[in-house]
Amino acid sequence: MRRQQLTADASLLLVTAIWGATFVMVQDAVTGFPVFAFLALRFALAALALLPFFLRSRAARSNSFGRSARPRATEVATTSWLPGVLVGLALFAGYAFQTFGLRETTPAKAGFITGLSVALVPLGQAIFLRRPPRRNSILGVALATVGLALLTLQADLGVSRGDLLVFGCAVAFAAHILLMGRYAPDWPPLRLAFVQIATVAVLSGAASLLLERPVPWPAGSVWFAAAFTGLLATALAFVVQSRAQQATSPTHTALIFAAEPVFAGLFSFLLIGEVLGPRQIAGSTLIVAGMLVSEFRTMKDE
Repeated sequence: MRRQQLTADASLLLVTAIWGATFVMVQDAVTGFPVFAFLALRFALAALALLPFFLRSRAARSNSFGRSARPRATEVATTSWLPGVLVGLALFAGYAFQTFGLRETTPAKAGFITGLSVALVPLGQAIFLRRPPRRNSILGVALATVGLALLTLQADLGVSRGDLLVFGCAVAFAAHILLMGRYAPDWPPLRLAFVQIATVAVLSGAASLLLERPVPWPAGSVWFAAAFTGLLATALAFVVQSRAQQATSPTHTALIFAAEPVFAGLFSFLLIGEVLGPRQIAGSTLIVAGMLVSEFRTMKDE
């Protein structure tokens, strides 16, 4: 079992590294290409990659019911599509904010600000679910907030438009985590993943048709970024995560995913030479510390 857990943790760490590497290539891709068109391309590729597995799972599920035992059509429609669409709306908002933000901020800063979503979840639970936050969650949010100020505040105490957009991404991703916590226990994971990914593809395509016409033919760098983020950072990442979490704990998963902004900063340095100053490094450290502190009690309980 120990070996299985180590393999699972290593797989999740690889997924986290892939996510961290996407910030630089997405920024490069959308510099001269419409944001919604890029998101439509990315999530359409991811949906197409998952489509055969989704259809196979639906066929297997249908075969498991007798004709008289099948649920009514309205029940099938509700349980199959509504949760995935709702989760997909939050996912669409998150990636739209993040991708627009990457046009106006740096990949490393975007990675750390996006990571705030983990610390924002307890606030969402307190506001929307009436669950008072634990003391460690309050401390984690406080650390992350101070870190955000150090990372984003400029000399005149202003905040750049790009940083604000990415903060909107963190809020949307926190909502996505809350919605997943609400629906994931009751719906098949592959169905939920496919429907939310397809929802993002459809919404992005519609937004592109309404707001970005005419859309130029994607350059090679755009195709590469869309394929990398769609196939590896979305479709493959889901498959790896769903399998790995059968052999490791949720706390291990959360702590490993906290390394995503660290990988974002590392790849930003290696690929484009971005260097954070002492104040930004201190802020980034506090954000990661806030993410870890928010999970501390759960780790102790395990």
